[in-house]
Amino acid sequence: MGRIARVVLAALSGILAGIVALLAVATITARPPLFLLAGLLAFCAFYLSGLLLATRKVEPDRRRRVRALLFWGGTAAFLGFFAWTALLPMDDPRLPPASVEGQRFWDLPTGSRLAYVRVSAEGKSAKPPLIFLHGGPGVPDMRGDSEYFGRLSRNGFTVYVYDQAGSGRSSRLEEPRGYTLERDVADLEAIREQIGADRLILIGHSYGGTLAAAYAASHPGRVSKMVLSSPGDASPSAGGASMTFRLDAREKLALYALLLPPRPMLAYALLQVNPKAAHAFAGDAEMDARFDRVYNRTRPALHCEGRPPGPALHGLGFYANQYPQSAASPPHEDFLADLEEQKIPTLIIKGRCDYLSWSSAVEYLEALPEARLLYLDGSGHNAYGDEPERYMDGVRAFLLGRPLLEPVREDYRVPEDYEGPP
Repeated sequence: MGRIARVVLAALSGILAGIVALLAVATITARPPLFLLAGLLAFCAFYLSGLLLATRKVEPDRRRRVRALLFWGGTAAFLGFFAWTALLPMDDPRLPPASVEGQRFWDLPTGSRLAYVRVSAEGKSAKPPLIFLHGGPGVPDMRGDSEYFGRLSRNGFTVYVYDQAGSGRSSRLEEPRGYTLERDVADLEAIREQIGADRLILIGHSYGGTLAAAYAASHPGRVSKMVLSSPGDASPSAGGASMTFRLDAREKLALYALLLPPRPMLAYALLQVNPKAAHAFAGDAEMDARFDRVYNRTRPALHCEGRPPGPALHGLGFYANQYPQSAASPPHEDFLADLEEQKIPTLIIKGRCDYLSWSSAVEYLEALPEARLLYLDGSGHNAYGDEPERYMDGVRAFLLGRPLLEPVREDYRVPEDYEGPP
């Protein structure tokens, strides 16, 4: 091996040792100066050791000078590159969520301050209030969802749409470990008490479907009806599903350009070992702004090919989204068994182009005795964006107790035209 190659190998070993040391120290302290200093010291030690080996055959009268030049020059170059790419905060535009007329806040006993909007029922109604639960987690669209699901107010439903903790205009948590399914369930129960409702109708999209089912499981008798739209996995052992397989090469490259620079990569790595250290290193405002851009790059994956990607969203919640999917997050409790004794009329909606597995819908169908499946062959994950009228016709008929305009699918086997995982 040539001398130059050995020097390069010394630098690479120093970088690897620095990363390992940084993450190791971050497991025991959330203070960035300490874990960054540990990484620097490990880099210097391994880089210097490698240089001593790489230059041992240099003439004795030049050896000290060469080593000093390579060590200080290499260290300065590395520190400059690291400071520029990993220490400087990202400058993504921090755009607020779209404004919503009549938006207010709930201050809940759980400690959450949640932004919400209420669309009152037209005329007199004795129907339970309807609450829409957005997906992600951490991906609200209060304006779009209140405009769309607010149409049900014409059928006598009072509709609530809110931003879950850690997203939109709702409060962020100082400790990312607080973003759990259990907390969201507790917030939803506090909302029920706040609005004075005995029972609720829940429409949950994606993660919101998981939240709706988990709430129903832990609060028997509180849910009148449910719509689970492209519901997320209920199984505690299910890994996070990736939507990137639905992006083309150009879209993937644009997405990776946002994910792979050193600073977001380091923040993500810290999140796996110590979420509080990640939060101290890169705070909510910075990571939420980057998450906005990442999400908006993935929008085509949420729809069937050729469909509009939907509106760009802002004010999303990075830590609310990423902590529950991280290695540091323990799995939530299995709630499916607690649904089996509850006769909650449930409509499960699944689109042909959904990136989530088919089994993620079947597990709810098998657990809920009164669940039915509506399969939309022209829809993706965001089915109400791809086929809004067809979707709304199904939801409205189900909630009003009328026959669905389309046949309910009785066969739970994977359809031949389904484009997602089995």
